Order: sequence, then C-alpha cells, then structure tokens
Amino acid sequence: MYSKLDNPVYHSLNEYHEKFCLNFGDSKFYNPEVAAFGGSSDIGKEKDIAEYSKICDDFLVFGAKPVGNFKTELSRLVCHQYVLENKIELDITEDILLLKEENQTELLDFIKKFYPYYFKNRTPELGRYFGIFKDNKLVAVTGERMQMDDMTEVSAVITDTDYLGRGYAKQLVAFVSDKIFEDNKTPFLHVAETNTGAKKLYEKLGFFHRGTINLWGVKR
Repeated sequence: MYSKLDNPVYHSLNEYHEKFCLNFGDSKFYNPEVAAFGGSSDIGKEKDIAEYSKICDDFLVFGAKPVGNFKTELSRLVCHQYVLENKIELDITEDILLLKEENQTELLDFIKKFYPYYFKNRTPELGRYFGIFKDNKLVAVTGERMQMDDMTEVSAVITDTDYLGRGYAKQLVAFVSDKIFEDNKTPFLHVAETNTGAKKLYEKLGFFHRGTINLWGVKR
C-alpha cells in the first residue's frame, strides 16, 4: 500500500513535484535551489550522481547505497519513516498561521538559525508552511516537503529552544496533517534514528513506524 515510500524522492519527482525535477540517467534530483537531494529508480549510479554534483556539491541520496568508485566515503544517516492513517484527535489552542510570501525571510532566517543546512531559499515552494508567533516573532514552524499525488511529507518540525515544552510541535503536526488529509492524501514523515524524543512524540500522536530508510551524504 505504501510501497512508494521505499523511494519517496524518486516518486515525488515523478509525480506531484515533477516541475522541480532534474533527470540524470536513472536518478531524479530536486533543483538544488529548492532542495539538495534525490533518488534513483533502483540504485544510484556514480555517473548520474557525478553529473548532479557539478551543480550541487553537498547533497543527499535517499534509499539504497549508490554504487561506483566514489572519491570519498559516503556518509550515512539512518532515518525512521512514519505514516499517519487517522486524524489526530487534539485540541488546537494556538493561533496557527499560514506563512505567506511576506513571511518568507523570517521563515528562512528562523530555520537556518536552528538547522543551517536544512533549507534552501526556494524550499518554501515545496508546500505550505505554518507557524506560531509569540512576542511578535516566529517561534515554531511545520510544513510540507516531498509530495506525491497521494502522499505528503510532514517536515521542518522546529520550535525555538526558548519556547520548548509548550506543545507547539504537536499542535503544528496535527494541524498540518489535517490539511494533508483534507487534500485526500496520507501524511508521512522522516526522523533521525537517534532522535528518540521526536519518535515518541509522533508515535503518541498516532503515526506508525513503517521502517527505516538510508540517506547517503555526498560531497564533491
């Protein structure tokens, strides 16, 4: 039922996000101005990855380990993949706002403050991003990243460290997931294997652990 999630980047770029796709042989990559990652229909090949590295020198390949004689060892990040099948029953008590074009600079500055390599300037084009404001500033965000025709990834679940413990993340995840369900799509997400706190939160909200997926870091 969720077999496309074995290869989420490839299927996103083959479907809903096709307009962001750059094709290199059997691999598909996002335009690096939007996101620095890609995937292959099977196993990424050195020549395809080398071509993309000419325009993006630091990126991720989702899925199977690419094959070839790479000049440097590929780094690996293991992520757990979660899927949500039912609406999250949670009272939304915070004002959650859709972040629009006029909020883009603040959104980019906020995310880069906590995850400096996470966002590109055009990443907000991938989907909708929502935020909570306190003291006249953005303090928590969550949005949408990879999108297929029938599934959308919940991503960028970030709260300012000065505002942790107030339940902002779970309300934002519930809110964004509801929006995805309203689109007749299924929400899914990825979290680093070592991030036990986030995994507990998602499981408590009703996401089920589907499996693991490898992200291979490539640097030119």
